[in-house]
Amino acid sequence: MKKVLFASVPFNKDHVTLALESGVDGIIVPEKNVDGVASLSRCTVLAAESMPVLTLTEKSVEEEAAERLKKGEQIIIGHGWEIIPIENLLAQSDNVLVEANTTEEAHLAFGILERGVDGIVVTADGITQLKQIVAECKLSMGTVDLVPATVTEVRASGLGHRVCVDTLSVLKRGQGMLVGNSSAFTFLVHAETESNEYVAARPFRINAGAVHAYTQLPHDKTTYLEELASGDEVLIVNHDGSTSIAVIGRCKTEVRPMLLIKAEVNGVEGAVFLQNAETIRVVDTKGTPISVVNLKKGDEILVHTDVAGRHFGMRIEEEIKEG
Repeated sequence: MKKVLFASVPFNKDHVTLALESGVDGIIVPEKNVDGVASLSRCTVLAAESMPVLTLTEKSVEEEAAERLKKGEQIIIGHGWEIIPIENLLAQSDNVLVEANTTEEAHLAFGILERGVDGIVVTADGITQLKQIVAECKLSMGTVDLVPATVTEVRASGLGHRVCVDTLSVLKRGQGMLVGNSSAFTFLVHAETESNEYVAARPFRINAGAVHAYTQLPHDKTTYLEELASGDEVLIVNHDGSTSIAVIGRCKTEVRPMLLIKAEVNGVEGAVFLQNAETIRVVDTKGTPISVVNLKKGDEILVHTDVAGRHFGMRIEEEIKEG
């Protein structure tokens, strides 16, 4: 996970309060303020005196920065940095921090050499964009490709244990989790954002499916639904493919009547078991949630297709067939 820190130098109490509320990973303040800030929140608080700022105005400064990073020192590359010098530092160290005061600068820093810097440091000049920077850099996980799949079968399949995932986030229409019998073919299962005369909306909840199913996680990993637990991070996917992170507050595993849903993309078929209830929905190609009780053969819904082959949730190259 990439780090976002805020440097309040000179010290500004209001800025520090906003930074803590924004969810930064750490606060940098003058040494005399460290204890006071540390008492406000369970957040890393660092002394500015121990984290010098180096501005890469010439090659000799870049060389100094490289040497100090090799020794394990904590330094910050100040504003005015360019991509090539940062690439040089990244080739020699995994602990590169750079100042960035806009979302554009933050995205640029986190994208250098496709792995990016270890963290960015936002200064007082970026305080107005801090919440957006944290949200986009720590919650956003890029995009996934969603494609239309044609439903080939929907049928009752008896009772089974299903997992209901309650998150710490209020989700919006069009958002859900990717779930499927195979990690190579997952269905966009919609959050319970819709209400009816019998049931109120639960926008924090995804009734995700049977215990054995795979779900996509952040950082290109998967896990079984049964293994999810409070405090874990899950990947939330919007109908347009944009993604974000949500933290699980609670998982409920209960026996419920289930449906088997199968769909096909270019001759490849995937399947998922979902609870047989009106509140459980998948998503059509327009981003509209469709209740599984109304789903029928020939409908088009959104899925994510991938290459099969996972070991403990991590991608591997292996010949594998999952049904």
